[in-house]
Amino acid sequence: MIEILLNSGIFSEERKLKRNEYLKISGSIDTQIYFIKNGSVRIFITDQNEERIIRFGYSGNIVVSLDSFLSGKPSEFFIQAIKKTDVLVASKKDFYRFIKSNDENLKLWTLILEDLVLQQIEREKDLLMNSPKERLERVLKRSPGLFQEIPSKYIANYLRMSPETLSRLQKS
Repeated sequence: MIEILLNSGIFSEERKLKRNEYLKISGSIDTQIYFIKNGSVRIFITDQNEERIIRFGYSGNIVVSLDSFLSGKPSEFFIQAIKKTDVLVASKKDFYRFIKSNDENLKLWTLILEDLVLQQIEREKDLLMNSPKERLERVLKRSPGLFQEIPSKYIANYLRMSPETLSRLQKS
């Protein structure tokens, strides 16, 4: 799937982000799609000054502020580089031109959206029903390379546990 997008010519710009630099801030409209060439980002919101990480992106991933991309309205999400990160940028206009150009591209977009919805449902179930140990096991199964790309403190936040709990679970 990713190869088709990369070879489509829709990525017209490259951005280089420094560690901790924001690709998107809360309250802004962002209708672009980003392909992470290298590095990693976290997507999060703030809740009473506490950060809540909802997703990560690292080399080979596509990230987007999907609510803003689809609605054209401001989003509460932040997208921040965890380390030095290079991203390719595609505009919504170019992306839609690509997906409307043939049925296969439209099917690709449908698959991407379906995958995102299924991931979100799985994450919600994890947070509502599973123990911290089960959440850790599921994230390791889903994304075995996560700990090589993302610092543990961010993974702990994503899993809704303290860094100490995560460390204890990893040791057991």
